[in-house]
Amino acid sequence: MAEGSAAGLLEAGDSGEKLELSKAQLKKLGTLTEFERKVLYECAKIPEGETRAYSEIANAIGKPGAARAVGNALAKNPLAPLIPCHRVIGTRGMGGYSGKGGVRAKRRMLALERRKTHSLKRS
Repeated sequence: MAEGSAAGLLEAGDSGEKLELSKAQLKKLGTLTEFERKVLYECAKIPEGETRAYSEIANAIGKPGAARAVGNALAKNPLAPLIPCHRVIGTRGMGGYSGKGGVRAKRRMLALERRKTHSLKRS
């Protein structure tokens, strides 16, 4: 990371892509519990156009059975959509979305991402 750039990096996606976070953004993450930060870091790894279940996130951070707590942590995401909590869904449905527009907005964002990644794969 170059001097004078963002205060930190958050690894995202299977490609090892990194999100640059400003000091203000890192400060917002600092207000969360360790569990909530782990959930958001795991969520940041979900590639565009893909989804994960709340239970998959719980398992990935070593807390099987904590799917509901994962949902509660995602509801506190101070950096949405930079940290894409809309990519986390329920095993029996869409799940919730506390961002502006609610579940309807979540569906719209996922559909846009799928179309975008589908068209990129065809190119």
